[in-house]
Amino acid sequence: MLKTSRQVIIGLILTVACGIASCDRLPIYSHYEPAPTSGWEKNDTISFAISPVSEAGYYKEELGLRISEDYPYQSLCLVVLQIVLPSGYCHYDTLLCHLIDKKGNIRGTGVNHYQYTFHVNTIRLAEGDSLRILVKHNMKRNIMPGVTDIGIRIDKN
Repeated sequence: MLKTSRQVIIGLILTVACGIASCDRLPIYSHYEPAPTSGWEKNDTISFAISPVSEAGYYKEELGLRISEDYPYQSLCLVVLQIVLPSGYCHYDTLLCHLIDKKGNIRGTGVNHYQYTFHVNTIRLAEGDSLRILVKHNMKRNIMPGVTDIGIRIDKN
């Protein structure tokens, strides 16, 4: 009986420890915006407004991208503008998102729609700073078919 109780206690401790170790920190912001179904026009900017942060520190920014089988190219060039408020500090990043390799293999996950994640920037924010992030494509083609959603995820480093 004592051996069984000890095994149960050890099992509970291991279960709790594994649960704590496997917890992923929740992002402070994670949101997707749909692209127009008729195609994402070059002048259309997708905008994200991130609420003021509660503590100062470094924050990792990631861009999420979803495309359908209708996307005609191997890569997508995006321009990402980050504006820190209230200071007005601006930072531009240009991302070349490789979506399909030279052999035609899709690098994303999914079946008919494919999901990708790309690191944008790590930015220092003061307590109370907020962000406005603007994303647009920078391709020669004016209307980009097959881009279904653009997302932003912000995590505390």
